[in-house]
Amino acid sequence: KDVQKEREPHVYLSKEEVKEKIQSYNSSVTDKLKMTLNANGIYTGFIKVQMELCRPITVQSSQSQARCAPSSTETAFYLPDGCVNTLHISSTNTVREVIEALLKKFFVADNPAKFALYKRCHKEDQVYTCKLSDREHPLYLRLVAGPKTEMLSFVLREHETGEVMWEAFSIPELQNFLRILDKEENDQLQILKNRYAAYRGKLEEALRGVLKPG
Repeated sequence: KDVQKEREPHVYLSKEEVKEKIQSYNSSVTDKLKMTLNANGIYTGFIKVQMELCRPITVQSSQSQARCAPSSTETAFYLPDGCVNTLHISSTNTVREVIEALLKKFFVADNPAKFALYKRCHKEDQVYTCKLSDREHPLYLRLVAGPKTEMLSFVLREHETGEVMWEAFSIPELQNFLRILDKEENDQLQILKNRYAAYRGKLEEALRGVLKPG
């Protein structure tokens, strides 16, 4: 169930409170992805982000990215549904920075403004998903919720259709999208043709059996 982002006050914790929460967090971790508190009060840790992308993404090879190659080296494709990625971040990193880091990690050339980070949590036996604002801090949310992804998880999605910043798409990207849609349409059309050809063959075979002199 998608809901509007609730206005949740950011509780500023003292250094001692942060230390206690991190100790409690680390004692509950089962996948060795613990948090570390630095002397300056900033803490680091890991978050897992599930990719739920409906539209194709544009990926650039690491070699072409290093030498700023033209868009001809970019490829658009659909990311497998449910793909989960792990990021190591700090308590100062914002949602916008997390999105940018996630895209950079996988050489995604798309504009980060096309994407939004959501949190998914359980409340009263229901699962709620709501979009996070760009200035929120995912690691703080992870610390407060604890390490269990059943209580809180992060999801990367595109902005809703009405929120899409179409000006953020380049002409090659839009052309790639059209090519992918054309291919999907042709594939589905061929599947339908094969299905009806098989039906027609069975009907004609049945008719020949009925009309056969006997």
